Amino acid sequence: MTILTLFITLAVLALIDSTSFGTLLIPVWLLMTSTRVRVDRFLFYLLTVMGLYFLFGLVIMFGADFFLERYGYLLDSKLMLIGQVILGGLLIMISYLMDSKRARQRAAERAQQGGGRVLTWRRSIMGNDSSNKNEFVMLMALAFTAVMLEIATMLPYLGAIGLIAVESSVWSMSLLLLLSYCIVMILPALLLLAGRIMARKTLEPLLIKIDKWLTKNAQSTTSWIIGIVGFLLVINGVSSLGWL
Repeated sequence: MTILTLFITLAVLALIDSTSFGTLLIPVWLLMTSTRVRVDRFLFYLLTVMGLYFLFGLVIMFGADFFLERYGYLLDSKLMLIGQVILGGLLIMISYLMDSKRARQRAAERAQQGGGRVLTWRRSIMGNDSSNKNEFVMLMALAFTAVMLEIATMLPYLGAIGLIAVESSVWSMSLLLLLSYCIVMILPALLLLAGRIMARKTLEPLLIKIDKWLTKNAQSTTSWIIGIVGFLLVINGVSSLGWL
């Protein structure tokens, strides 16, 4: 793969990742505050998310060889493969429950009412209450929660890490590519912040539409991703076990 192709592929994967719960849904909610935007708090949240993604990527990228060298044989054991099939089946079941008719109705109701738990977080974190001295701690906790919830659906990020590990043999270049990926991942949220500050009246209707659409569809989209991950785990496990 040429350098240009690698850069383009990583950029596309990063932009896909930029539409996730932690990198777009929550930032949009933070921007929808009725008061002035707290830029410092918004940037603190985004940089925390980016930092967590970067650290997680480093652990995977440089810990994979160590793990595979010592415990790689376990991944091909029959017990591990059966566990993989069971895990995949559980993810498919969770995906179905998350995207049931009743779950979609509740999501639609939350969109009509203006949001749910995330909206409550926003009011607490981005409000003007001077007695709230823990907003940065809450933002850090929110960022950590968002990233942890996304671990099971980090397919674009995992794919990018795999590409970097395969295509870049230089340690410093791998770090630079991973950091660049994480920066591109938060660019859409930064652009929305800039638009919210410079053209609030023009951008606000768009933010409201995005806000409602994400509230209504985020759970359904996440369920589909979880279902796809589960399906792939089942197919891979069944195939490795020779059951197909």
